[in-house]
Order: sequence, then structure tokens, then C-alpha cells
Amino acid sequence: MKLFSRLSGAAVAAVLVAGTAAAQDPTFFRIGTGSAGGTYFPIGGTIANGISAPPGSRPCEEGGQCGVPGLIAIAQSTTASVFNNTAVENGELEAGLAAADVTRSMYLGEGKFEGKPHPKLRIVANLFPEDLHLVMPKGTQISSLADLAGKRVGIAQAGSGTQVAVEQMLAEWGVTRDNMDEAELNNSQSAERLADGQLDAYFYAAGWPVSAMVQLATTKGMDLHSFSDEDLAKINEIIPAYIPSSIPAGVYEGVDYEVKTPAVSALLVVSSDLSEELVYGITKALWNDNTRKLLDNGHAKGKQITPDTALDGIAALGVPLHAGAEKFYKEAGLLE
Repeated sequence: MKLFSRLSGAAVAAVLVAGTAAAQDPTFFRIGTGSAGGTYFPIGGTIANGISAPPGSRPCEEGGQCGVPGLIAIAQSTTASVFNNTAVENGELEAGLAAADVTRSMYLGEGKFEGKPHPKLRIVANLFPEDLHLVMPKGTQISSLADLAGKRVGIAQAGSGTQVAVEQMLAEWGVTRDNMDEAELNNSQSAERLADGQLDAYFYAAGWPVSAMVQLATTKGMDLHSFSDEDLAKINEIIPAYIPSSIPAGVYEGVDYEVKTPAVSALLVVSSDLSEELVYGITKALWNDNTRKLLDNGHAKGKQITPDTALDGIAALGVPLHAGAEKFYKEAGLLE
């Protein structure tokens, strides 16, 4: 059963209820992701598939689904990190994918979220690094972020972690909404505007390869800004969750050079309101052999989602693990 279709959660739920109501009452588990042209959406769909085992489905040992018995997980397209964390806090989503820096700020009520803590946020796992892509038309180069002053710049959607971080970065180089023509667009919209000549550059943080950029690179062409070591150090100083990383040459057609860029970890986040038993089962299903196959055969970033890196950076982040996830990691010998 493909649980990561682009149908709305309500439509999917209606179909599934009709087919399973006679067997037993299902448990629906909504996972907030991102735009369809990004990385959160396909990864969230794979996770949803892996942790699901709808009522009436064949047992895992008979080639059926190997998730949590009775669980129907649904990946929903959203505006990403800020939206997902807010919806998890408010009980409008059971889980969400979110950037580490935004999750920390929202949990503690710091920075842009000063005075608005989200105390129910809990972590299930560190998933993969999200590399910041600064996309420009083919043949375009800048020396630093300061060159974006006076330009038409896509700063990602309102409600995304990318936008929060990008505005912090740009401000350090003297670029604000007052001296640039900003556009709040998702990744697919930004790529279309850049291709049509309506944007001079746009930002998007995601695990590569990003589908909308793959299409842009193979049609109109594009270039990516490679940050200097000094600029990467400066970004890390102002946003510690963004660490130096790189996008290898050849990931995108025509971008035949290594791109030095900052990256932030993507997390799977849930609410403290969820039971320990449920989250324990979800964490166990996330790391079973069946989900491993799904991750390895799905989006390229899936191969980087492993139990060995699931706790990387979590202790220093300041956001607690959910008790159910903590129980699993201790049993698995991954946490003392």
C-alpha cells in the first residue's frame, strides 16, 4: 500500500477507513513534511510506509508490512519546519520533519520565537544533513552574500526553517528585506521563477539531490554558490546548528564542481503527548530491516538515515528525546 501519495491526508484516510473499518479501528499518524519538490516529502513518505501496518494487512513475516500493528501513517505536504513543529505542539500533526536549529529555538522559545516556547516537542531521530543550496542562473557568480543586496531573492516559504536561517545569515552581510526584493516561495516555485528570469537567486536547505533542482539543471541550467571557508565559519558562529558541508561535483547536471555550503540536521519530531508505547513502536519500526530496504531504495538521502547517526548532535541540542525513543535506543545499546 502506497501511503505517500499526494492525496490529502483526509482523502487517504477516507479511503483507508472504508476498507478497514470492519476489521478494527485504525490509528492514523500524520507526518508533516515539506513541498513536493523538496526532500522532506519523499523521505516522509518512505518513513510513513515503513512504520505503517494497517489493520488487516499481511504479517511482516509473510511478506506484509512491518510497521506498528494497526498504524496508518500518512505523509502530508506542508511548508516544513516551523509549520510542522507548531502543528506537532498543537496536536494538529502527530509528527513532523524539522531542521535542528529551528527545533531548538522553538522548544526553548529563543531568537525569533522569543517568549513562545514549544515545550511538547520531542525528538525521535536525527535523520540526514540538509545542505543549503544558493541557486543562481547558469553563468552567475557572487563573491559573498552581500552581493544579493538589490537583487530579487527567493528566501523560501514563510513557515520554513530555511527562511528563518537565511534571514539571519543575510543580515550578517547587511542584506535585509529593506534592501532586497524578497520572494517567499517554495522550492518548485522558486525554480520556476529563476528559470523564467523572475529571480536572481534563491535559497533552499534540503538533502541533495533536490528534484526541482535536478529538473532546473537539466533544462535551463543553474549554478550553486560555493561559500568560502571564512564565510562558513561566520555562519557557524551565528547559527551553531549550521556546520560546514559540501555538495559533491556532479550531483546536478552542469554543476561539475564541489560546492562548499552550510548544512543543518533534519530531525523526526513528535509530541510529548504521544504514549511511550506508541513512540517506542514507531522508533523500532523506523530501524527495522524492512524500513532499511525502503530507505535504501527511495530518495538518495535515505541511505544516510541510519541508527548509527540517529543520535548525532541530539545531546547538545537541548531538545529531549521522546521517552519511547529513548527506551528503544537504550535497549538497542545506542544510548547509555
